[in-house]
Order: sequence, then structure tokens, then C-alpha cells
Amino acid sequence: MNKIIKTSLILLIAFVSGCYYDTEEKLYPQVSSSCDLSNVTFATTVKPILQASCLSCHSNSKAANSGGGVKLENYADVLISTNNGKLMGTINHTPGYQAMPQGGGKLTDCEISKLQKWIDNGKLNN
Repeated sequence: MNKIIKTSLILLIAFVSGCYYDTEEKLYPQVSSSCDLSNVTFATTVKPILQASCLSCHSNSKAANSGGGVKLENYADVLISTNNGKLMGTINHTPGYQAMPQGGGKLTDCEISKLQKWIDNGKLNN
């Protein structure tokens, strides 16, 4: 009986003190303060995100064939997609919208927050 108690106690201690490697950033990504939303502009924030994640299909030259006619290469085109709600609907993977980028992973929470901040700030051509 004594051996069973000792073995159980050792197993309990091993179980309770097991390794745990999750970080706060992985568990609570919204807590991360690395996403700077203080100076979001079209030229320095929005355009680079779209160039990196969207223009392989939604450039002016490719939109007709691979982008469903949606162009995101310049301010005027991006304004159309933000005014009709399609930009944020697609990148947020909102039901009723085709999830984008197609065939790729969702944009990061920070990138989505930056795009939303630009929209909330009036969608300026800055």
C-alpha cells in the first residue's frame, strides 16, 4: 500500500510540474503591443500590405484573369473595395465573402488592424 501511495505521489508531482512552453503572445495575441497603429497611412501602411498579400492576383494587369476583376493596385481601386465593404469582409473571412488571400493564410491580426485603422481614419490618400 505504501508503494502505491509513493508511486501515485511521484506521478502526481511529475504531472503537475510538467513542461509548459506557451507564451503570453501565443495565448493572448491581442495583448501584444508590437502592432503600432499610431501613424497608419495609405502610402506607408496600406499599400505595402496590399502589395505583399494581394497584388499577385489583384494588380491592374492580373485582376481580369485571376482576381475576379477586383483591382487593388492604386488608391482609387482600393477605395472602391473599402466603400463596398468587400476589402474587410474578405480579409476578415466574414461569412458571405470569399476568404482572401485565396489559397494563402489569413493576414495577421496586426495587418488587419492597420487596414481597419486606415478606414476608420477616413480612408485618406496619404
